Amino acid sequence: MFPQSQRIGHSERTPGAGRAACRPSQNLSAYRRPMTDDSDARTEALLVRAVQLAAASRTSGNHPFGALIVDAAGEVIAEAGNSVETDRDPTGHAELNLVRKVGHLGPEALRSATLYTSTEPCAMCAGGIYWAGIGRVVYALAESELITYTGSDPRNPTLALPSRQVFAAGSRPVEISGPHEIAGARDVHEGFWGAG
Repeated sequence: MFPQSQRIGHSERTPGAGRAACRPSQNLSAYRRPMTDDSDARTEALLVRAVQLAAASRTSGNHPFGALIVDAAGEVIAEAGNSVETDRDPTGHAELNLVRKVGHLGPEALRSATLYTSTEPCAMCAGGIYWAGIGRVVYALAESELITYTGSDPRNPTLALPSRQVFAAGSRPVEISGPHEIAGARDVHEGFWGAG
């Protein structure tokens, strides 16, 4: 069973790749469903795709993170992987690469969009998601669990600042759902990080 979504914003504080065109090149019809179909199977399929993007990022020499964004009609409008190493850009996280791809759509369009990501957005990415106006975030692996893989690896100096706290500090609500138990979400990190 998946966790309940939470709407987080200023009034409800809660404790606690390249830059190509917006449309992905492959057939993603299996991932296209109306936003009203918020079933566990649909959520799982989109998160599995995010994990596949993370695996592709790792294969291409980048950090193992992937994300995609779905519009109000349920269509995947963009996908991104991490590009920190290949672009030599420390801000090349999957979620920020997505924001760069879809930011031109503006907050009105993005308010009804959902971002699915293999791992909970870090504080930097949560800020970018917030500023872009994206209305909903769904993630597989929690940042608090990611740190058990990354340890003190200098390639991922994790902040102990959950995305829920970042979103709660904002003046508009962002719905967040996760962590979700997704096959492969942990595996993509196995052996990548020097957890020492």
